[in-house]
Amino acid sequence: MSWDREDLVEGPVPLWFQIAERLRTAVEKAEFGEGDALPSESALGARFGVSRTTARAALDSLEADGLISRRSGRGSVVLPPRVTVPPHQLASFTEDMRARGLEPSYGSTQVTVEAVSGEPARALGVARRTKLVRIERVLLADGAPIAVSTSWLSPDVVAVRTPPTAAELAGSLYDWLERTTGTRLVAGRETIAADIADAVLAERLGVAVGSPVLTAVRVASDVTGRAVEYADRRYRGDRYRFTVDSVRS
Repeated sequence: MSWDREDLVEGPVPLWFQIAERLRTAVEKAEFGEGDALPSESALGARFGVSRTTARAALDSLEADGLISRRSGRGSVVLPPRVTVPPHQLASFTEDMRARGLEPSYGSTQVTVEAVSGEPARALGVARRTKLVRIERVLLADGAPIAVSTSWLSPDVVAVRTPPTAAELAGSLYDWLERTTGTRLVAGRETIAADIADAVLAERLGVAVGSPVLTAVRVASDVTGRAVEYADRRYRGDRYRFTVDSVRS
């Protein structure tokens, strides 16, 4: 391994930062793989001649960036890489994952018809208590849960009397819509917020209760501007991030 071949350099760059960057590079080069334990605070201190406080600061930095998880009894464990998604790009989950070299699949799928109110009704332009098709799925990336998605579909596009079956939704929802109804979703507005996982969501995502999640609420429209889907997705905070490019005028 290359991360510990050279000594640290005394100077303006903090020692903890140098250690963190060495370990970060080693993770990026797969010298430490998913699930591997990084050296302990005491091991890092002994190798680089620094205090445990300095070593702890290096590991804290990696944890804050979502590269590792600090677990009692296991130390600092490398996490799966986060999926980075620019929010201006409208894509189905399947397109999203494949564009990033991950294999998308779906866990449990539940299709129901329910009367809605609140935001789904307002976003889709229907009256309160209107019945809509509701689809809830566990989204997987390389076989591991990354999000729980709940979508409500416009009754103008998907009739409540003939909802799709779970088997029909084994792949991309957007592909299914285009293939079966001729409706192509081309634009959307997405709102992102931080939240924590309750007991039900934590179990479905495979995380501890109270773990951070990213909530992304999307209203997707077709070429005519008609709102077709209201979607609420809850992503694992340790596996997903959004990137926003900004320009100052």
